[in-house]
Amino acid sequence: MAGFNKVILMGNLTRNPELRYTPNGTPVASFGLAVSRRFKQGEELKEEVCFVDIVVFGKQAEHCGQYLSKGNGAIIEGRLQQRRWETEDGQKRSKH
Repeated sequence: MAGFNKVILMGNLTRNPELRYTPNGTPVASFGLAVSRRFKQGEELKEEVCFVDIVVFGKQAEHCGQYLSKGNGAIIEGRLQQRRWETEDGQKRSKH
């Protein structure tokens, strides 16, 4: 069976987009997105926040750098990617 990796996130930027360029000139923007969820637990209303790092390439990256800033709301459509690494003291880490 083939896999399917697509997400749609709606939240607020946690920091201004950082626009940079790869050695071959491709624009890359990165920023954080806070996605919150409100739910009721018993009689209490609770809020859960998930912080997601976003990376955008190409013309869209330039638009993000030009038009978005910390606190703006945004809807992001893309895919999840997991990164794994080992720290200097040998601990294994991973991040989506």
